[in-house]
Amino acid sequence: MKTLLYMCFAIISMMAANAQGTYSVSPENPYGKLNPEAPQELADFAPMIGTCDCISTLRNPDGTWQEPENIVWKWSYIMDGTAVQDETYKPDGSHAGSIRQFIADSSRWYVHFYSNKLPSPALPAWEGGKRGDSIVLYREQKAPNGMDGFYRVIFSNINEMSFDWLGEWVDTNESIRYPTWKISCKKRLAFSEEEKIREKIRAFSAAYMNADAEEIASLYTIDAKIFPGNSNIISGRPKIEKRWQFAEGVKDLYHKVTPSEIRIIKNYAYDYGYYEGSTTNKKGKKTDFEGKYVIVWRRDKGEWKIYLDIWNRL
Repeated sequence: MKTLLYMCFAIISMMAANAQGTYSVSPENPYGKLNPEAPQELADFAPMIGTCDCISTLRNPDGTWQEPENIVWKWSYIMDGTAVQDETYKPDGSHAGSIRQFIADSSRWYVHFYSNKLPSPALPAWEGGKRGDSIVLYREQKAPNGMDGFYRVIFSNINEMSFDWLGEWVDTNESIRYPTWKISCKKRLAFSEEEKIREKIRAFSAAYMNADAEEIASLYTIDAKIFPGNSNIISGRPKIEKRWQFAEGVKDLYHKVTPSEIRIIKNYAYDYGYYEGSTTNKKGKKTDFEGKYVIVWRRDKGEWKIYLDIWNRL
């Protein structure tokens, strides 16, 4: 029965992973996004989302440690941002991964592991959760001498740039521990700085099409200034948000930005190009527009934000 349940879970998970949704993996969000309606515990893994370069070291049966090897560990939000998937890639071509879901009714993580080298119709399940600043997960497993216990994995030293992972056998009281596998990971920069700016440009258009003035304003620095055509300079995020408020009944919004050049100079950058779009008012009248723009970007706490925004219509 358990085997059947695990197989059903795997099939449903794969189907859900391929389904498109607001928070699914996409060109704009290559690792997916956390769904705000998902259990808040999914944010425990947020620092790991992305691609990590890791050093993996396994223990030999005789107790000695093997030579470390380099692996890649990739993390994504799947199922429209309601679960976490991780995948590892080893130099020998082996590939493994897990699908991680938090079940609120039990207040625990449930993790289903899979591998291309050791395929199994019954996916082993892990469970556990946050313990202090670490994430600790367990799976029942007897020691070679028959003693009851668990295989325990611990994610520790978690931050935006790195994390550590340890796999070890422990007895039921967790007083005996025998480490068998350790991994140390550093986050790989997911994009070049230019691509990060392009991602922000796409986010601007997406917020515009959702008529989300608050989201648009969040893309600007606190002290940003915008220069609309035939208008005075508007300064500060609150006033900028007010400027981007959409009239009641406006719908079917379209917006696209096409940068002609992006140039980065230390903590500042500029880009210029063309924009186009359309709106439909509550009476059904459609208005098309197009124009040119220049934006000055500033790196704000490691994130690119719009500092100066100048545009006018053609």
